[in-house]
Amino acid sequence: MSNESEADDEQTQADGDIEEEEVQEETENEEQSGLQDDDFIHLDYTARTIEDGQLVDTTSQEVAEEEGIDEEDREFGPRTIVLGQGHIFASVEDDIRGQEVDSEGSVTVPASEAFGEFDEDEVRTISKDKIPEDDRYPGGQVTIDGEEGFVETIIGGRARVDFNHPLAGDDIEYDYEIVDTIDDRKEMADGLVDMYLGLDLEMRFETDTVEEEQLVEDEETDEDDEDDEPEYETVEVEKESLYIEATPQLTMNQQWMMQKQQIGQELIDLLGIDRIVVEEIIEDSPMGMPGMMGGMGGGGGAGLEEALEDADIDADDLAEELE
Repeated sequence: MSNESEADDEQTQADGDIEEEEVQEETENEEQSGLQDDDFIHLDYTARTIEDGQLVDTTSQEVAEEEGIDEEDREFGPRTIVLGQGHIFASVEDDIRGQEVDSEGSVTVPASEAFGEFDEDEVRTISKDKIPEDDRYPGGQVTIDGEEGFVETIIGGRARVDFNHPLAGDDIEYDYEIVDTIDDRKEMADGLVDMYLGLDLEMRFETDTVEEEQLVEDEETDEDDEDDEPEYETVEVEKESLYIEATPQLTMNQQWMMQKQQIGQELIDLLGIDRIVVEEIIEDSPMGMPGMMGGMGGGGGAGLEEALEDADIDADDLAEELE
C-alpha cells in the first residue's frame, strides 16, 4: 500500500473518531439537561395511598381544607427540596431529574420504598400492664420500650399491639409540580430550615476573620523520629458563616435538640459555608429580672411554660424524651 493510501486511511479514522466524540458529547449534554442532583427547587405535591386514597401528605391548602386537616401552626405551600439528597422518595427524584420548571408528574411509590412492607412479626402480644390505662383501647397509640405502635385488641391481661408503621404495606401515588428553582442562598437557607424544623428564623450570611491553629509544615522534620512533636501556629483565616438567632422556638424545638449536629452539618454542606453561629440575644428589660423571682415564690416557671407553649411542645412529652 502506498504512503498516500495509508495517510488517507489514517485521516478517515481520525475523522471517524472526531464524529464519535461529538456524538458522545451531544448525548452527554442531552442526558445532563434539565434538573440535576444538588439543584434547589420548590415542589408542590400531594401523596395518597393507592388502595383507599388516604391522604399521606400535601403542600396544597385547598387539598388540606377538603380533607378537613386543621393545622394552625403549618403554612401550606411549595416545599424546598434539594434533588438527590433524599428529601423525597427516590423514585420521585428519579422522575424529576431532567425535568424543567412547570413540569408535572405522577409516580407510584411502592410500599417497600415508602413506609415498608407489612410485617406480621411486628404485631406482638404484650402484658397490658405495659400500656398506660388511658391508652388501653383498640386504636390507642402507645410507646413500649421505645417502639411506637397501635393497640389492636385487649383480652384479659394481654394486649395485641401492631408496631408496623400505620401505612406499612401501602403503595403511594405521588403527584407533583415543579414550581421553580432557587438560586438565592438566603432563600435556600430559609427553605432548608423550614423543611427540617418547621420554623421561620432570622438568619444572615457573614464572612468573619477568625484565629485558627494550623500545623506548621517543616520539611526538615524527620517523620520517623517519634520525639519530634508537631508544631502549630495561630493564623487568621476567613470563614463564611450562617448566623441564626436562638429564639425560644429554636432552642425548645425537639428536632433541633435531638439532631442539632446532623442538621447543622447538612446546612453547611448544602449551602457551601464554613460554619453556623447560633446567636442568643439578651436585651435590657425594664421589668428587671423576672427569672430571679421564681426562687422567691414568684411565677418564674410561667416563662418556661409560655416558651414551651409557643414552641408547640408538650412539657410531659419533653420530660419523657430527656429521661
